Amino acid sequence: MTKIFTLFILTLFLQFGAWAQDNIVINYDGQATDLSSGLLTYSTIAPSAAVFDIPFDVYNNTANSQKWRITRVQLNVPAGWQDGLCWGHSTDPFGGTCYSSTQMNTNPWTTPGGAAVLFDLLPGEHGKMKAGIDPADGVYGTAHYRYYITSASGTNFLDSVDVIVDYVADIKPVKDILTVTLVPNPASDYINISASGTETLQFKMVDALGNVILRDQVNSSKKINTSEFRSGVYFLTFESPTTRPFTRKVIIRH
Repeated sequence: MTKIFTLFILTLFLQFGAWAQDNIVINYDGQATDLSSGLLTYSTIAPSAAVFDIPFDVYNNTANSQKWRITRVQLNVPAGWQDGLCWGHSTDPFGGTCYSSTQMNTNPWTTPGGAAVLFDLLPGEHGKMKAGIDPADGVYGTAHYRYYITSASGTNFLDSVDVIVDYVADIKPVKDILTVTLVPNPASDYINISASGTETLQFKMVDALGNVILRDQVNSSKKINTSEFRSGVYFLTFESPTTRPFTRKVIIRH
């Protein structure tokens, strides 16, 4: 079963790399940072074992009206945790159509495609996507969810946002906030990696098939020559003695 799920996730990566669009923008509600395409991850700490909401705005910057669905993938979720989802037009006074953890009983799970719940997003409009996360009481750990913006047919993954939720028994103050930026992205000849909040970060760079093509470290900045890399989707995984591994996506176009 583990091999089957791993193969499925790899298939999602490949489809996502083929269908990712620059004309879909995903913002955390009230913020301007684009979290789409896996370039950034939204991370948060669960305030308690009670269910809490994580709201996003999904903008249609294409030239055509869209009927999008949402596919939720549980990449790593502690036992007993549950989650729900609401998805609807930004003007929907009811917050769209909401689905409970009982309804979302498969992994992955996609919102239904019937006429009763599909809605039109005109160019420039946005939908409201609200994830409801419900940690199990006393089950501490880290959960990793991915939410794909999916075509009306339910077969094409157009863009995505990753969500990391920590539920810890004792929250300690964070002295420094670790930030990593990759520019330009998409890249052609080079990528500049900038890091702050840590002295040294180890990283590896893999292609969409999981082949490791580079291992190195970055102190405050690092320039990678990408002129001889093939065009495509790549993933950089970073880690340090004080942080758990995290991944950033970069697109190389020649």
